[in-house]
Amino acid sequence: MGYKVAVVGATGNVGREMLNILAEREFPVDEIAALASRRSLGTEVSFGDETLKTKDLDAFDFTGWDIALFAIGSDATKKYAPKAAEAGCVVIDNSSLYRYDPDVPLVVPEVNAAAVEGYAKKNIIANPNCSTAQMVVALKPLHDRATIKRVVVSTYQSVSGSGKEAIDELWDQTKAVYNPTDEVPPKVYPKQIAFNVIPHIDVFLEDGSTKEEWKMVAETKKIVDPAIKVTATCVRVPVFVGHAEAINIEFEDHLDEEEAREILREAPGLMVVDKREDGGYVTPVECVGDFATFISRIRQDSTIDNGLNLWCVSDNLRKGAALNAVQIAEAFGQRVLKKG
Repeated sequence: MGYKVAVVGATGNVGREMLNILAEREFPVDEIAALASRRSLGTEVSFGDETLKTKDLDAFDFTGWDIALFAIGSDATKKYAPKAAEAGCVVIDNSSLYRYDPDVPLVVPEVNAAAVEGYAKKNIIANPNCSTAQMVVALKPLHDRATIKRVVVSTYQSVSGSGKEAIDELWDQTKAVYNPTDEVPPKVYPKQIAFNVIPHIDVFLEDGSTKEEWKMVAETKKIVDPAIKVTATCVRVPVFVGHAEAINIEFEDHLDEEEAREILREAPGLMVVDKREDGGYVTPVECVGDFATFISRIRQDSTIDNGLNLWCVSDNLRKGAALNAVQIAEAFGQRVLKKG
């Protein structure tokens, strides 16, 4: 027996990826609904070999449906997620709306899959921020071995994290560089993104950090361990898909790079590609379409007693969003619904 699954926001980048991954991973689906706003009604989307026509989210009745994967913004989620949850459908939400709610579990299945069992208070499970998701998959096995005290992370985040309009802006600005008569002023971003990097993701907060940086701090504490200190600098780079992170970790106990490499090789969801030679590491272009989070450049930090550096790369539309949501659904099915 399988599940009745609704994908909310099925015409967006993440919604389409959710449908792809449900099919790729052969998630046990008895019935599936692709939901979107009324203006997208009837748009065709792919689910494996099937073609689905989107249905009107506003008129959809979630009664009798098991799981709804939400890939719409916080404002729309605030309206529709409670309706689905009240109808008995468990919501797995990709927006930031419920991530910091103490009554809503925030889950990365390789790290804290058991947390899905706390869904019942609101019938909602939250998916973390894309930059946090890939980082905590790498942190958790190392934390279990040597206890992490502090993390310093710099991110290099692709434009797909801002949606289709941002992808178009990078493409159009890149073409315009070679044709100066076609000036493309920034709209999605505050400055030109083509051939540039922007140290600004989300809004600025009073302490000078951005909300994206705050998310990484708060979410790492909620998912892994509230005792871990995290400081982040989040940067948007002219890459279409794939986030990269340079992570510096300080531990309570000594952990040498060889043992860390072996721990990471054995950990779920990770793939270590770490050769000390030209090209012996993974870049964002190479991670696109892959389920794994890739770890490279593992080395000691000689400036502190118990420190390591590593390079972490993942497809942000997959592990950072759609894949993690489907993995949450899998964990929920195995631990709670126990079907299939």
